Amino acid sequence: MYALHDFGWTDSHTIEFEPHAADGLLPARVAAQHRGAYVLFSELGELRADTAGRLSHEANGAGDLPAVGDWVAIAARPDEGAATIQHVFARRTKFSRKVALDAAEEQVLAANVDAVFIVMSLNEDFNLRRLERYITMAWESGAQPVIVLTKTDLCPDWELRVLEVEAIAFGVPVHAISNISGEGLDLVRAHLVPGRTVALLGSSGVGKSTLVNTFAGEELLATQEIREDDGEGRHTTTHRQLVLLPGGGLVLDTPGMRELQLWESSDGIAETFSDVEELAARCRFSDCAHRTEPGCAVQAAIEDGTLPFARWASYKKLQRELAHLERRLDKRLQAEERKRWAKAGAQGRANMRAKGRR
Repeated sequence: MYALHDFGWTDSHTIEFEPHAADGLLPARVAAQHRGAYVLFSELGELRADTAGRLSHEANGAGDLPAVGDWVAIAARPDEGAATIQHVFARRTKFSRKVALDAAEEQVLAANVDAVFIVMSLNEDFNLRRLERYITMAWESGAQPVIVLTKTDLCPDWELRVLEVEAIAFGVPVHAISNISGEGLDLVRAHLVPGRTVALLGSSGVGKSTLVNTFAGEELLATQEIREDDGEGRHTTTHRQLVLLPGGGLVLDTPGMRELQLWESSDGIAETFSDVEELAARCRFSDCAHRTEPGCAVQAAIEDGTLPFARWASYKKLQRELAHLERRLDKRLQAEERKRWAKAGAQGRANMRAKGRR
């Protein structure tokens, strides 16, 4: 059996749940998802679950369906160790990405997390441009980003790489650790307190699962190192899962991802690239395109080395990607609106014909 407070349940959740309690439902938190089926943590213990047909029917895309970390209201079947999810609570935070390929659809990777550990190896996986993308999406989620740089034992000049990260991670704690020697782990562990949820995100093989095992004090998750021949990692975590640590706190481990496509991240870009946006605000003209205009503070900073060109290029790339996504979403919304009007018109004509036959 579990106590809901161990999983982050608060008094505000109790108030929000009152209407569902009156209907005989119970609260639970989504711990894992497997191809449309779920594992829940509840006061009855772990339960297998599916979603009510109404919930699936009313969902406007995958982003509205339950995700790992969600609080839900369930109709439990204790004798079967099972339940049906009837309602998903409003999310305090959510870490989302656009689904793969061309679909303009949201995928929620983690819900109701307090902090996002962006885990990156200091050896072959080290990539500042990819890190900027992760930071952008972490800020957009509403959670506190925390950068965890692993494998200091394999990187002789790791202090220099930490300085490189700190130069682009404004307002973000940066911790360099070794799971072998234990260096830096106490500072990371300080973020894990009872009732607090931390999501781990990063590429395959960077040490996310090893980190979970270290904090849990036992081998809960399978691990796989980055291959030394090509610097690539293999997927060890095959699905997102919420783990309750013995000392309190929860970690949400995710499969490794080398690339994340943005999902509605305008605020996240502004937060991540606050240095660039502050420079842009100093330009002589408010509509400066930052190309050849006189008095452009951005181009001046690039020329004198204050703003690295690679960081400027990364900022522009993420902006273009977000603008493209917004155009795709606008087109999808317009198409859905046309379908609704066409359906309503067809129904209206059918009603008129039915009245005419009476």
